[in-house]
Amino acid sequence: MATADSKLRAPARDLWVRHRHFFLYQLIGVSGVLLDLVLFLVLYNVVGLHEQIATAISTSAGITNNFLLNSYLNFRKRDGMLRRFARFYSVGLLGIALVAVLLLVFHTWLGVDANVVKVVSMPIVAVFQFVLNKRWSFG
Repeated sequence: MATADSKLRAPARDLWVRHRHFFLYQLIGVSGVLLDLVLFLVLYNVVGLHEQIATAISTSAGITNNFLLNSYLNFRKRDGMLRRFARFYSVGLLGIALVAVLLLVFHTWLGVDANVVKVVSMPIVAVFQFVLNKRWSFG
């Protein structure tokens, strides 16, 4: 006889099994964002690098972190790493460009608070990048 606890765990387990790659992708993405932020803060505030150089380095480190973790832990694809990395990095840059366009349209042109645009754009960009990376970078 099934207990109430096991009845509650079954839907969660089914959800995890169906969307495991997506959940891990998002968790790995958080680690990349944190690495990007901490590295930017150190490079800009402690080392004294120009903000554009600091952000280029920190963003690249975050994207590289995410690629390696997704390659080894999530999608478990290790063949053609250079090609896959180039694709993954391109998708990362497309995500940055998408946020820039959304900020231009909604903040600059329409006057929506930039913080709101950034927060609302994050899940849109995350899904966009996941789909592209799953099919193109790791497919």
